[in-house]
Amino acid sequence: MLALPGVGPYTANAIRAIAFDQKATVVDGNVERVVARLYALKKPLRDIKTLLKQKAGELTPDKRPGDYAQAMMDLGATTCTPASPKCPPCPIKKHCMADEQDCAASLPVKAPKKPKPVRYGTAFLVLREDGAVLLRQRPPKGLLASMLEVPATSWCVKPDLYDERAMGDEDAAPVSAAWQSVPGIVPHTFTHFHLQLDVKLARVGIDCAPLPRADPVRCRWVCQSLMADQALPGIMRKIIAHAINVAER
Repeated sequence: MLALPGVGPYTANAIRAIAFDQKATVVDGNVERVVARLYALKKPLRDIKTLLKQKAGELTPDKRPGDYAQAMMDLGATTCTPASPKCPPCPIKKHCMADEQDCAASLPVKAPKKPKPVRYGTAFLVLREDGAVLLRQRPPKGLLASMLEVPATSWCVKPDLYDERAMGDEDAAPVSAAWQSVPGIVPHTFTHFHLQLDVKLARVGIDCAPLPRADPVRCRWVCQSLMADQALPGIMRKIIAHAINVAER
């Protein structure tokens, strides 16, 4: 099963235990929390991942491993919850070292999060006179792969470059038009960074075509009435809504 694309140890063990009743230890976030509290493990979670799997493996029974796996996950999801764990009715309360030490709510210990960097850029929303919006398909690899986007500059980490783009970056604009700056910034947070986008808006005629630098093969005009059905990530929907609200004033 591990040879299958997208199947990791958690999924493989869950299938073995639940579908085939084979002894396998299923460890998700809920199980990690239960085990960390059961043994009162007070080191940061990232430092005890291996130990948690070892302890969880020692607890896994030979009989009914599938039922046991689901019971442990349900215990973490409904009773041994991240905040305000319900210790009094917990079925393993008498074995729980964290309950004995009155520290269950503080476990597992989370390491301080590193501050996320901020990236900046400018998005260009082209609004055609018939109401269609210019979108472009992103490359097949990388962030938001193959999804649709509002054409934009690259996202950089230097605010001074962002300020220059906010003044109007003719080298990145997808069409030749009179661009107007849309007041406000569109913020978005990805897993590893925050993003702040300035937005520019252009109204164009029906015969407008993307410039070569916009890679016209990847571009398409999409009616606003069909926007909900498009493969648009959340940040792009934010950009479109932000710009169109200004356009309709």
